Amino acid sequence: MQLRLAKLGGIIGLCYLGWTTIAVAAPGYQYRIVGNPADVVTSTSALLVLQGGGTDVDENFVRMGARAGGGDFVVIRASGTDAYNPYIYDLCSCDSVATFVFKNRNAAFDPFVIETIRNAEALFIAGGDQSEYVQFWKNTPVEDAIHHVAAKPAPVGGTSAGMAIMGQFLYSAMSNKSLTSEVGLANPFHRDVTLDRDFVALPQLGGLITDQHLQERNRMGRTLVFLARLVKDGWTAEGRAIAADRETALHVDPLTGAAEVFTTPTHPTPFVYFLRTPGPPEVCLPDTPLTYRDVAVYRVGPGGSLALGSSLGSGGISYTLTVEAGVLSSSRGEIY
Repeated sequence: MQLRLAKLGGIIGLCYLGWTTIAVAAPGYQYRIVGNPADVVTSTSALLVLQGGGTDVDENFVRMGARAGGGDFVVIRASGTDAYNPYIYDLCSCDSVATFVFKNRNAAFDPFVIETIRNAEALFIAGGDQSEYVQFWKNTPVEDAIHHVAAKPAPVGGTSAGMAIMGQFLYSAMSNKSLTSEVGLANPFHRDVTLDRDFVALPQLGGLITDQHLQERNRMGRTLVFLARLVKDGWTAEGRAIAADRETALHVDPLTGAAEVFTTPTHPTPFVYFLRTPGPPEVCLPDTPLTYRDVAVYRVGPGGSLALGSSLGSGGISYTLTVEAGVLSSSRGEIY
């Protein structure tokens, strides 16, 4: 049996070219892999997976694995464990599943880390704290490696904080306190409204910001605050957002823009929301409650579909939301 010699962040690891589990603690990151540690190359096709957090949707990894052609699956994160490794490995016929847990920005320049991510046939960004992702990965070879995988084309996905960084615009959570709808609607320039742009920014999600855990944490108001600020600050003429409930995932075909919703079997609010602004906000000023009228919403659940380019679909519900002096209301009576 052959041996493979790998230099992992200054640590030399020996492993057999066969099915195995390897754990490495290197300066700046932890690395664990299950399956074949040798790199393989397979035929891949594109898929974007955006989940709003919570218990993972099995279909995410079944479909990503199929689009990966049985190749190598890589998970990146800045906290947590390698729990995804056996879970994904059991769901899809992958050659291997590896997890990198980043501890600092230096790891984003490690040659082994970069090579492993770039060689992946599928890439998933776990949940956690998106401010760490911005600090550790923005303007580094890790950011370039994410783009490289997406451009192969190959499947790329993210949940919670992982989903948060995939659009052209993002809520960066850099204030160390998560923005609530109440705080943002009362003052759209509050210090907790920390926005960023052009980080991961996958091309298929251009002009978009995302939000997660929507109903669970009552975040529709803050999503509208994000949109108001994007337009008010001149970052875009038309604000668009994808917001997802927990345990709910949107699968996007990058070639067509067609999107479908998948969820866990028993989740009671399995919806994804596409929001589009009508123009600039009526009132968006520091220390002043937001006023923003007639923001279009399309809500879609499992079995429904959405076309990202047009915000139209089938099997969903269309309505509008209005914020008047910081108070949110809906044309259908229900916000969600």
